[in-house]
Amino acid sequence: MAGLLDSYAEVAGGDVIRHLQQLSEPLQGMKVVHVNSTRLGGGVAEILTKLVPLTRELNIDARWEVITGDGDFFKCTKSMHNALQGMPANIPARLLDKYLEINAQHAEELRPTLEEADFVFIHDPQPAALLHFCPNRKGSWFWRCHIDASQPYRPVWKFLRHYITEYDASIFSLAKFSQSLPHPQYIIPPSIDPLSDKNMELSREELEEINNNYQLMESHPLLLQISRFDRFKDPIGVINAYKMARRFIPSIHLILAGGEATDDPEGAEVLEEVRQAAADDDNIQILLLPPDAHRIVNGLQRLADIIIQKSTKEGFGLTVTEGLWKSKPVIGGNTGGICQQVIDHQTGYLVNSPEGAALRIRYLLHNPNKLEEISAKAKEFVRENFLLTRQLREHLTLMVGMLHGVEDRIVLG
Repeated sequence: MAGLLDSYAEVAGGDVIRHLQQLSEPLQGMKVVHVNSTRLGGGVAEILTKLVPLTRELNIDARWEVITGDGDFFKCTKSMHNALQGMPANIPARLLDKYLEINAQHAEELRPTLEEADFVFIHDPQPAALLHFCPNRKGSWFWRCHIDASQPYRPVWKFLRHYITEYDASIFSLAKFSQSLPHPQYIIPPSIDPLSDKNMELSREELEEINNNYQLMESHPLLLQISRFDRFKDPIGVINAYKMARRFIPSIHLILAGGEATDDPEGAEVLEEVRQAAADDDNIQILLLPPDAHRIVNGLQRLADIIIQKSTKEGFGLTVTEGLWKSKPVIGGNTGGICQQVIDHQTGYLVNSPEGAALRIRYLLHNPNKLEEISAKAKEFVRENFLLTRQLREHLTLMVGMLHGVEDRIVLG
């Protein structure tokens, strides 16, 4: 083992790395391409930042391509994202035309790479039409949906489905997110990178610096939600929960922190709504962080008493995974992938309303023994289920399976 593989062996165990090496043997030298719509901001970009180089260390020719677009393109794809999560979205024909135009342009630019690849992973709606414009592809193509598509707005899903049916398979984060499609569907939950700046251990000195920079006080319990400023993340609901809890615990502080993603045109509007909702309370901090503020996010999560992720829709919720990895109890919305991570009374609590979140905040802060008990279980739960090495193992398994087609038995090594 060398380089990254050595480092991951220290966290995940040597047996895990040897398993990855065994799985990768039939894939040596093959070309794997991932395509999404941003290198900065959001869970997909964070996963690919390390998944691709880790795949390369297994002697697989992996690369990561990004498609770009203008304001109309991202306005269209943001509407698609919302529609997949169930929000009615009547997308004008001119925006759908722009969507196809941008996909066709990028297909032309990337055609040599995409059509010669052995495996192509297309992430989410933004580049979903690329395959339609690559008729001479060589390898297997997967549409990877990171969104809760369990109850999509049907007119938009019908449009996207026309292009998604052309793929060899689809990948969803949870079984309940899948849709009726004429090809195999696979379930692969996302993961976090334990060695990244956002998740690695930090020194006491660095934590103290972050603590001082944001004027946090140990005697004041800290609630923290890290997420993009998106209505589905329900930042206003978090503020309302905090205000209800503060009637009983006046010293509570709340931080809502997040960054902007280049493919999310609604972020600035939601951020302004959040600032207005928090304007009259000095115990609330609203932080707009740059895309590279990973160590700050890490430090804030480690300094918090309770992590909140009160989403009303959530594909998976990697901020939940990150919070658990820091041995923190998480109060999360009872939706999507949060339910796979927040196990009631074990790793945190699932809630359906600001009132429910406020009740759980009060309970944990009034019962430090329970808070400590939950914290002790959180990190190990992530180690066993949601580290990057597990996600890579399942990607390798999927690719090896596609190589062998309908064979009943595959012998490795």
